[in-house]
Amino acid sequence: MTGTFAPKKQLLAVSIASLFVSQAALAQTAPPADGGVVVVTGTRVANRTALDTASPVDIISADTLKTSGTTEINQALSVALPSLNFPRPGLADGTDTIRPATLRGMGPDQTLVLVNSKRRHTSALINTNGTIGRGSSSVDLNTIPTAIVKSIEVLRDGAAAQYGSDAISGVVNLRLRTDRSGGEGTITYGGRKTEYDFNAATAPAGGTWTNQTSRKRTDGQVGTVSVWKGLPWGETGYVTLAAEYKDQNHTERSGYDMRQQYPKLQDGSFDPRELTINRYNAWYGEPEMQQSTLFVNAGNTLGDGVKLYGWASYQKRDAISAGQFRQPNDSRNIASIYPDGFLPLIVPKVDDMSATGGVTWTMGDWDLDASLGFGKNKMMFGVENSLNRSIGPSSKTTFEAGGYSYDQTVLNLTGVRAVPMASLASPLNVAVGMEARREGYRLYAGEADSYRQGGVTLPGGGVAAPGAQVFPGFRPSDESDTSRTAVGVFADLEANLTEKLLASVAVRGEHYSDYGNSLAGKLSGRYDFTKSFALRGSVQNGFRAPSPQQQNFTTTSTNFINGVPFEITTFKTDHPIAIAFGAKPLEAEKSVNVSLGSVMRFGAASLTIDAYRIKVDNRIVLSDNLTQDNVRAYLTQQGFAGIGGGRFFINGVDTTTSGVDIVLGWPYNAGDMGKFDFTLAGNFTKTEVTRVPVTEELAALNPAPPLFGRLNVLSFEKGQPKNKINAAVTWKLGAVGATVRATRYGEVLSPNASPALDFTMSAKTVVDMELRYAVSKNVNLAFGADNVFDEYPESVPITLNTTGNTPYANYAPFGRGGRFLYARASYAF
Repeated sequence: MTGTFAPKKQLLAVSIASLFVSQAALAQTAPPADGGVVVVTGTRVANRTALDTASPVDIISADTLKTSGTTEINQALSVALPSLNFPRPGLADGTDTIRPATLRGMGPDQTLVLVNSKRRHTSALINTNGTIGRGSSSVDLNTIPTAIVKSIEVLRDGAAAQYGSDAISGVVNLRLRTDRSGGEGTITYGGRKTEYDFNAATAPAGGTWTNQTSRKRTDGQVGTVSVWKGLPWGETGYVTLAAEYKDQNHTERSGYDMRQQYPKLQDGSFDPRELTINRYNAWYGEPEMQQSTLFVNAGNTLGDGVKLYGWASYQKRDAISAGQFRQPNDSRNIASIYPDGFLPLIVPKVDDMSATGGVTWTMGDWDLDASLGFGKNKMMFGVENSLNRSIGPSSKTTFEAGGYSYDQTVLNLTGVRAVPMASLASPLNVAVGMEARREGYRLYAGEADSYRQGGVTLPGGGVAAPGAQVFPGFRPSDESDTSRTAVGVFADLEANLTEKLLASVAVRGEHYSDYGNSLAGKLSGRYDFTKSFALRGSVQNGFRAPSPQQQNFTTTSTNFINGVPFEITTFKTDHPIAIAFGAKPLEAEKSVNVSLGSVMRFGAASLTIDAYRIKVDNRIVLSDNLTQDNVRAYLTQQGFAGIGGGRFFINGVDTTTSGVDIVLGWPYNAGDMGKFDFTLAGNFTKTEVTRVPVTEELAALNPAPPLFGRLNVLSFEKGQPKNKINAAVTWKLGAVGATVRATRYGEVLSPNASPALDFTMSAKTVVDMELRYAVSKNVNLAFGADNVFDEYPESVPITLNTTGNTPYANYAPFGRGGRFLYARASYAF
């Protein structure tokens, strides 16, 4: 439900006043009777365990995060949770530096990320290329070092009524270490040892260079050094520090480029250099990266129930990724600068920082919590090994191309208390509160040579395209500095109506300064028929506000259409040309979630099955590129001559996602044979696009250009695995331990605007193994292999890989890195 509600000042006053009303004991304080792991996500009742909640919550421990060859949280979560997907695209500008993850087949920006139950800021990057998550901005979980994480709770259920915007598909809550002593230092080193096959074209007629269809590689070496240390702060406080440094080499997974590279000689023969040039001329894989991260989490009790807490982080990430190789005979090349062609490099530099501080105290029967947090992500782009063709031989080869930043300031005030109710089987847990948020977005122009038109004419005629090759810089006309505010209030009630029936209800109202009001509600319940069997379910509506990135991102580049240069722009919705296309101010996405599940216990084993249906109306998407002949003619009629077209963000896509999550866990003590933990989990998801956006202005053209065409529709429906199954066993006996994990990724479609060029990747299973040995109480060693059997997705047909540079689709759900071998040594102190 959406609509108007009381003025925000009145709601805020009522909310704060209600914090101090009345009596009764605090919410449950006794430890959980079943010895389960207590969760704080999805419930505000103290000491609720994961198997006792009304909605499914997964708990991923620090030890689970550690038992893989990666220190990326997103990657570790993707192999631990079948409902979470983390594709690893390449040749996608900044998207291969900040990669988005998805939950339950939804968009990356439809999952809310919390740190210690406080909203985390998103990245400044908005994904604009043909990857999963196109048009979205999401939180970069890899800005948080695994060393500071105690556990991660993943709520697989909508929670907009509880937490606000973005929580349509679920919530990821990272809980930080609170150690006041001890520590651990860890060194991890590994690399790729792999062989891959690909389809290849044939050489041009008369060409004599060798055709190759497979390649062996040893690359992608990654070294990570991390340390965490707990320090005392007075008699009861803690200061937990974590630091991490990561150095990653790039990987090369290109095919063999059979194209003619050099102009033919005067006698019509091929240049002899065709036989010696490196035809594996693209990176197309993991980027090169150096990353330094600091994180601190602290808290202390001052007395009289007053506690201070806070955390702060900073990360600096320097990455290098590549674009498409420019051949020596490419019209975009200047032979006097690059006689053998060039591989342009995109060099993003990311600075991420955050700081949150708060205080908890008691007032009467209320537990109160007030906090203030700030986060900022800034991404600036450099371009190296490139040129501006329109400037000619005097062009620079390195450029500063500009970038963008996003910042968020959040003020929270929450009160929780338990009210005894004689008619209920438990006290009524009451939580009320407010949140005020300011978000800012800024876009910075690059240096002039990164975008300017130098006016050089190409040898064959026509004017060369302006800007740095591979990533033209942002122009002064693109610059912006905007902000908005949002104020929300919520109430959350939860109680056992009977010994067996748990019920909760939540409602939240928010007002945004840029688009208006939203009201969300959630009703959930659970009925325990016996101690071994329960049913749970929820029904709710939710919303996701348009992000400042979607509202304010703009960039212009020059594209050649039939040999003629045209300006192609990503327009803001209030730009006159976007308005001519029919653009309107963005509104919030609206969702309705329904879920029904069961919880079963068989001794120490547990099985949960949760079915869900998520209907989202008015999803915000980035339109197709509108560059058709009749579009350009229409723009000329509207007074915008010389504009080649563009694209813009628009509401109007409706989707329905249905699926089921199944999780089976079984800890087993085999006595002298050791202790085992077995897990079998699966996610089965289907998404249907039921409506696509239209505007009267473009619908009047003949033919009407699609605003959200076939390729984008199929990306939503079939671009992620239709199912994903994880099976894992962890074993420990004395000083020795091991983990074996298999992940089966279901069928995925790499769609194309032309149905004849669709490419389906069949199901694949990736197996990971790790062996651990405790040398002493303090020293632990581990050796492992991710993707032991060197599995790859199918190679795309040559009709989709005409350059040889891209033998695998970006929709491949587990990337294209191949086997990764690693060793890890840790020392506890």
